[in-house]
Amino acid sequence: MEIRQIEYFMEVAKREHVTEAADALHVAQSSVSRQIFNLENELGIDLFFREGRRVKLTPLGKLFLKRMKQSMNLMEDAKREVKEYLDPEKGTVRIAFPISMAAHILPSIIYSFRLRYPEARFQMSNALYYDLIDGVVNGEFNLAMIAPMPKKEKADKFNGTTLFSENIVVLLPLHHPLAHRSSLSLRELRNDPFIVLPEGYVFRNQVVKSCTKSGFSPQIAFEGKDIDALKGLVSAGLGIALMPEMTLVDNTPRSTVKIPLEDPNQTRSVGVIFPTSRKLLPTEELFYEFLLETYDRLHHFNK
Repeated sequence: MEIRQIEYFMEVAKREHVTEAADALHVAQSSVSRQIFNLENELGIDLFFREGRRVKLTPLGKLFLKRMKQSMNLMEDAKREVKEYLDPEKGTVRIAFPISMAAHILPSIIYSFRLRYPEARFQMSNALYYDLIDGVVNGEFNLAMIAPMPKKEKADKFNGTTLFSENIVVLLPLHHPLAHRSSLSLRELRNDPFIVLPEGYVFRNQVVKSCTKSGFSPQIAFEGKDIDALKGLVSAGLGIALMPEMTLVDNTPRSTVKIPLEDPNQTRSVGVIFPTSRKLLPTEELFYEFLLETYDRLHHFNK
């Protein structure tokens, strides 16, 4: 089995088309077809179903692709590790994060890190909650900022550290009858239309659960695909939204007002996770230690 065969296989699997894969690889279609045939012959299985000019992975092909992605990630890590041991301050951090951290939390910490290590580079991806966990476990990235922190009983394939907890606040249209209040209880909002993230988002589940604990089911009027969409809908006067306070730092729409909640435990934990099966690479280790140092210092300052 050759590296070239694996690269060709992964490109065909990605595009589900041999000709398109060959074009992307800048090689002849016959070369790609031959390498896939040789690979299947060596393994003794069919990796693809052929459907005219298109191809689809077989069940064994899907399993093989998953393992090859992990293997290629490990090989890339090995090459980076050798380089970074020579000069970790010039290496690359592969990190993923939820979209709610894109506007303030992650840019701020990366800016501070690069003041200390100006030649460090970042490869960043955003993903949904469970995709962040899977990506760390499967080797797509070695670090992920995440909120809320996963429960420990579910964390057998990754480790994690809680960095801080942030408050959940309510965002109201500026002319809402309760917009003048300094704080609110959730129950006071039981008759309002709620604007929430779509099904499958962990924060949506947290909002619904919080309302249920306060004795009512939220009247869901609209769904927005991200935090900025929620802000826009609230700004248009279409309802109210609960959201993490950090998402409103320097970015609260002018026609809205954020108000703290009086209900206890209206917070979410924010932390970082990393795999148990792999070591962090040298530059990633620098960044992880920087995260711990920064938020520990902020915690003591706030005290």
